[in-house]
Amino acid sequence: MELAFSVRDLAQTRFAVSPMWEVGPSCRLLFSGAAGTHPVHRVWAAQVRPRLTAAGLDRGWLAELVPPSGYVPDFLNPAPPGPGATLGEELERIRTAPAGRIREDLDRLRDEQGRLGPRARGLHAAPRERLPRLVAEIETYWELAIAPYWARIRAVLDADVFHRIRQITEHGAAHLFHDLHPSVSWHDDSLRLTRRRRPLPRSSAGDGLLLIPSVFIGPIPFTRVTPPDPPQLAYPARGTGALWERRPAACTGALAPVLGRSRALLLAELETPATTTGLARRTGLSTAGVSQYLAALRAAGLVSAHRAGRSVLYARTSAADVLLTAAAGGPPARRRSPAEPGTEP
Repeated sequence: MELAFSVRDLAQTRFAVSPMWEVGPSCRLLFSGAAGTHPVHRVWAAQVRPRLTAAGLDRGWLAELVPPSGYVPDFLNPAPPGPGATLGEELERIRTAPAGRIREDLDRLRDEQGRLGPRARGLHAAPRERLPRLVAEIETYWELAIAPYWARIRAVLDADVFHRIRQITEHGAAHLFHDLHPSVSWHDDSLRLTRRRRPLPRSSAGDGLLLIPSVFIGPIPFTRVTPPDPPQLAYPARGTGALWERRPAACTGALAPVLGRSRALLLAELETPATTTGLARRTGLSTAGVSQYLAALRAAGLVSAHRAGRSVLYARTSAADVLLTAAAGGPPARRRSPAEPGTEP
């Protein structure tokens, strides 16, 4: 498949980070069962899958609309309005998608999969009435599966975009496309995608090109073409292989004089997002104490909170990661004698 480029199209080519391009592909990994043995994402999946099962999302809207393989309805991936779209902005575009567009996408899904599930059939029959339920489930999925890890994911995506922009600056657009993925190349003013089966004529694809890095889409790029939006090309982000690697062990002794011993300990434990009860069990602190310390850390921008059913998951922010990395690389803390005054808990 080839996509012709004019000077105008090249000038309108841009990068964007898209939350929904993480939601759909991550759903596919989880619901297909592939994430359990995935060389990169199995650690993440082991943490997330029990939450989704407890919330019933493994039998919900997304489980019907994102099949283990093949086509995913295009209306689930609206064109991001800017370089760093929020989930709320993309969900608003899903919520207001034209009914005809939704039915057309679901018809294609039915043709490729052989059938539609009961929720998808209901959405086909009454898009305006059913869309709010789908959007609500996406919000729940985000809070359980993506939001606690978003700071880490976003860092990988932003680093990829920075690298690509630098490539364009130093070597030009042709070098960018040749390096984007083995199935993507640039020849004679045309972008070639060797793995795309459906034709992509410029006359029906919209102007420009939207390039979207993703950590979950797997080894093969995806395309989305829904005029008048520009065609989208979602590709594997650089650095995904190291996404879930454990960070340097936090030197709580170095941070304790600044944050307090208990707060520093909680930050170290939040290598994996956890609830107040889970943190109390792991650290030996009281549940009330953990709740108090987390509130202080959240107010300081070092911890974020994410609703998970009746519980709340706490996660470190990117600012906390920077702080812990700096502490881990610093000199070891001097051991105090019992007579020395201690730090606050």
